[in-house]
Amino acid sequence: MAKNYYITTAIAYTSGKPHIGNCYEAVLADAIARYKRFQGYNVFYQTGTDEHGQKIEEKAAAAGVTPKEYVDNVAGVIRGLWDMLNTSYDKFIRTTDDYHEKCVQEIFTRLYEQGDIYKGAYEGMYCTPCESFWTESQLVDGKCPDCGRECQPAKEEAYFFRMSKYAQRLIDHIEAHPEFIQPVSRKNEMMNNFLKPGLQDLCVSRSSFKWGIQVPFDPRHVVYVWLDALTNYITGIGYNPLGDSTEQFGELWPADLHLIGKDIIRFHTIYWPIFLMALDLPLPKQVFGHPWLLQNGDKMSKSRGNLIYADDLVKLFGVDAVRYFVLHEMPFESDGSITWDLMVERVNSDLANTMGNLVNRTIAMSNKYFGGQVVDGGVSADVDAELKAVATACVDKVTAKMEELRVADAITEIFNLFKRCNKYIDETEPWVLAKNPETADRLKTVLYNLVESLVIGASLLESFMPETSAKILKMLNSPARKLEELSTFGLYNGGQVTDKPEILFARLDPAVVNQQVDELLAQAEAPKAQPKPEPKELIDYEAFSKLEMRVGQIKACERVAKSKKLLCSQIDLGYEVRQVVSGIAQYYTPEEMVGKRVVVVTNLKPVKLCGVESNGMVLCASQDGQLCIVTPEKDIPLGSEVC
Repeated sequence: MAKNYYITTAIAYTSGKPHIGNCYEAVLADAIARYKRFQGYNVFYQTGTDEHGQKIEEKAAAAGVTPKEYVDNVAGVIRGLWDMLNTSYDKFIRTTDDYHEKCVQEIFTRLYEQGDIYKGAYEGMYCTPCESFWTESQLVDGKCPDCGRECQPAKEEAYFFRMSKYAQRLIDHIEAHPEFIQPVSRKNEMMNNFLKPGLQDLCVSRSSFKWGIQVPFDPRHVVYVWLDALTNYITGIGYNPLGDSTEQFGELWPADLHLIGKDIIRFHTIYWPIFLMALDLPLPKQVFGHPWLLQNGDKMSKSRGNLIYADDLVKLFGVDAVRYFVLHEMPFESDGSITWDLMVERVNSDLANTMGNLVNRTIAMSNKYFGGQVVDGGVSADVDAELKAVATACVDKVTAKMEELRVADAITEIFNLFKRCNKYIDETEPWVLAKNPETADRLKTVLYNLVESLVIGASLLESFMPETSAKILKMLNSPARKLEELSTFGLYNGGQVTDKPEILFARLDPAVVNQQVDELLAQAEAPKAQPKPEPKELIDYEAFSKLEMRVGQIKACERVAKSKKLLCSQIDLGYEVRQVVSGIAQYYTPEEMVGKRVVVVTNLKPVKLCGVESNGMVLCASQDGQLCIVTPEKDIPLGSEVC
């Protein structure tokens, strides 16, 4: 019976479209998952999106949509990128999935009832992008130690988790399981910087915003985004904190590998294991904190203006070229680097020349000299032995590297085989053998050895470049080899290779690519033209002056019964409180409306909407299904006239 293998990525935060550095993790996990399947494992690969938190609430408000509408859109973009990059995930979880939200509430309640969570108050510095609290002493140059951004003072009632209760148990586990945190440098960082100095209790709820999973017994609070997000690894496979978890959970947990970025290693190797200990669940077998993919030596960020997106790369280079680059160029422990020029260099040198030209030459010579028929001529020479040794040893070398998660090194081993094939061509000189009829059988053997080596290499390549692997094998008229077959040389039974070899990767002109990049960037930066709206009838100033618009603040808001569209707001105008009904319930919740400063048309005749009287209108802007409330730029007194 096949062994199970459960691999996860960190779920992508739905604050915006991921850049190529974010996409790298999904491709890396896919390569590992595919190779494990190749080894015969029953693999379950889970990925998904993290969709709650203050940052998303703010972005949704800025976009004029509800948080759910905002995350629905971004989650669709992320899943589309994962699919475009040919990642073979088995489950795409969203933290807004009903079953996940219910399970998180049950987990929170259980931890509270058993005394691991308690109610208190927090005062400190808060980083909104990281959703993290810090003390003054933890800041670096006054900024967030994780992302380097500004932090804001925050004070609010909150629930806390008793981290110190489990700290020593976690230290003991890490020391007893040296493979738990990889690479070793990440383990040393967690032990020396966080665990051994002593853990502070962790804030696990927020009450200053609403977009999150409600604490079931205290609806003023939402669950801290990390407690919500981390539990996806167990909710996605059927964990039930009340008992009766699914059969799948029993088969897959503990996870074999959590694959995450090095910037969130603390959450996955300290907070997450402690949550699991409190739930009396085994810890994941390994957490690997991979390095970053940098752009010209800098971390990619919108503020730096150095973002490179996966779909742009795919447009210019193709899916497998992008997969090859991010997998091959990322070191095991230190950060990797990507530039447009480096992409061109790798495509031309590795993909077009080392591999693509090798495949093309081998097929072309087979067609030229033997009509595409490949058979072993039975005439060997000493030079064959080294090629065969490299080919048959390749699978063990690749497997050894993959066991250590050294994916870049595993790909290098495959390309070492391709390089050895190119050297073999130079050594045997098939074009010389073809001139002498007496060496025809030797020429057959040379071409057979090349085809056999390519079948081995292409079979191993499937985990990393699946489309390219399939193309090579199709042109060679060979099925993919099984893992156990790859250490045997000579299994190619003779066959007809394609008469028209496909160019796998064409050589690129750097000047042309640079021009294409400039065009892509120009398109991304250019403002999108809006269609000209149909103009309304012109009015004079006298007609306009009849409108009375004043600044107000919403003091209370509720849904209108029997209506999905209407909200009823009590708006303080400074001199009186006015009731206004607005058709904005699909864009704002009542909780989101309270406290907002708005512009109100105050001299409209009263009307009744669904039986509720409305005495005015709240000004909004709308476009393409989006809507946002018009708010004053400055904190102007209530009742001020808009003119």
